[in-house]
This record gives sequence, C-alpha cells and structure tokens, in this order.
Amino acid sequence: MAKTDRASGDGGGSGMDMLRDELMDYLGAQIESLADKAGDKLSDVTDQLLDTAENGSPLPGLPGGGIMKSLVGGKLKGMKDNVVGKAKDLMGGGGGKSGKSGGGKSMNMVEALDVGVPVRTAYDHWTQYEAFSDFAKGVRSVSKEDEVHSDWKAKVGPSSRSWKATVQEQVPDERIVWTSEGAKGTTRGCVSFHEVTSDLTRIVLVVEYYPSGFFEKTGNLWRAQGRRLRLDFKLFQRYVTFADEEPEGWRGEIRDGEVVRTHEEAVEEEEADEEEGEEEGEEEGEDEYDEEQEPYEGEDGDVDEDEDEYEEEEE
Repeated sequence: MAKTDRASGDGGGSGMDMLRDELMDYLGAQIESLADKAGDKLSDVTDQLLDTAENGSPLPGLPGGGIMKSLVGGKLKGMKDNVVGKAKDLMGGGGGKSGKSGGGKSMNMVEALDVGVPVRTAYDHWTQYEAFSDFAKGVRSVSKEDEVHSDWKAKVGPSSRSWKATVQEQVPDERIVWTSEGAKGTTRGCVSFHEVTSDLTRIVLVVEYYPSGFFEKTGNLWRAQGRRLRLDFKLFQRYVTFADEEPEGWRGEIRDGEVVRTHEEAVEEEEADEEEGEEEGEEEGEDEYDEEQEPYEGEDGDVDEDEDEYEEEEE
C-alpha cells in the first residue's frame, strides 16, 4: 500500500507541474494576443501614413483610394502568385510527412520586399545567419554546426523558442530552402532573390508553420509568429540597405540536404571565370588594333589602286 500511495503522490505532483506549465503558456498567449492586436492597429496606421508620404496615395476614405488599391493590388497579386507558386514547388508542393509538418493545420506566411542592392549583395547578407541577432528583435542567437545545420534561439512575445534548422537546397543568388524542428512546432521555408534592376532586388519569403501543442495551436490563431517574422523581415531590409560593408557570403551549393559544391570550390570557379574573361577581352582588343593598322587590300592582294592614282595626280 505504501508503494501505491507513493506512486500516486508522485503522479499527482507531476500532473500539477504539467498543469502549471500549461497555464503559464496560456496566460502568456493571452498577453501576446492583446499586445499583437494593439500593435496591428498602430502598424496599420503607420503603413498608411508612410504610403501617403512616400507614394502620394490617398488615405482610405478619400477620393481615388479604390483606384489606387485596385492597380497596386493587381500587380502585387500577379507577382505573388507567380513567385509563391514556384516557392511552394521547391518546398514540396505544400505536403508533408504524416505526424510532422503535414499532419496538422499549418499557417502560411508570405512576404515580399524590394531592397536597393544587387542580388549578390542581398543573398550574401542572408547567408550570414550569425548576424541576424544584430538586427532582428525576435532572434536571440544563431550558431552554425556546419554548412547545412544551425541552431536558433528566438523570442516571440513572452515566449522563448529554440529550433534546429536544416538547409535542404541552396543555390547562390537564387534561393534557399530549409526545414526546422523545435519543441513548439516545425517549419518549412523558402527565400528567393529576384533581380528587378542591377541595383534593385526583390526578396520573397514563404514559410509554412506547423504548431505543436494545444496552446501553441491556439496562439497560432492570432498569427503572432507571422507578425514577428514580418517585422524582422522588414528589419533585414533596412539592415541591408544601410550596411557599410559588403558581406562575404557563403557561395557553396546544397542539394537534398548535402553540400555538392563547397564555398572554396565556388570561389575558385568564380576567380577562374573572371581571369578567363579578362584574357578574352585583351585578345579581342589586340585583334581590333591589328585590323586598324593593316592597309586595305583588293581582291588580288595588292594595295588599293586609289593610292597610286592619287600619287600620279600629285606629280
């Protein structure tokens, strides 16, 4: 009997601890919800004021607002459908393994931003994961195990998160596709880089988030994670725009979660291509110079007869 009572007591204590943890998560989610709702209202007003100041578009309720919204919305929708469709194809078409990413309801987050730098500069900045904590308020720290795996620690509202990320595909200056596993949920994401002009890059971020746990799923309804991601994405835009130095990005390539070309190999290939291009340019310049120096010859190989006639006229 003593053993049975002691076992029951231990089980009761463990149950109380679990209930207390769940209650703390629930209260944190409630606080996070109230803060996010207030932040959304303030963010909406700020976005409207910035849009009016930068683009001259009218505020809602003023004449012309509907026309401007239709024009801009149509262009953005076309761009988003095209790029997001490609990103989802890269991520596996939206499906997942049963019991993990594809086993429950997900939250899809899609963001697109333009950055006033070349594609290579934007891409190289993104590959510097350890620097994310310098500008992203939600990221506490990032440590890379190797070229494929990295450990992340973040904070969303009052809740702390940690997860392990794995790069599934990485093509320099084009895209990075990854998956992550954490105690609060799993994600699949894709960031792609698109050249608009030589000094303007469009970055498109697509993330699927699969929450784990009752309270995490409840918090998912308030989209707190999406708001945090959107804000940090805008901070990345500002960070890249005003960066003082060009980053030294990771130029390797990853396919199916394995490195198929290292950073050193990629740099050597780029340097070899540059040297070959310079040599070809020098040879073309020499050929053009030689052609300008050679006199024009007729079909019989002699110098043009016009020169002989000119000399006779002078005599």
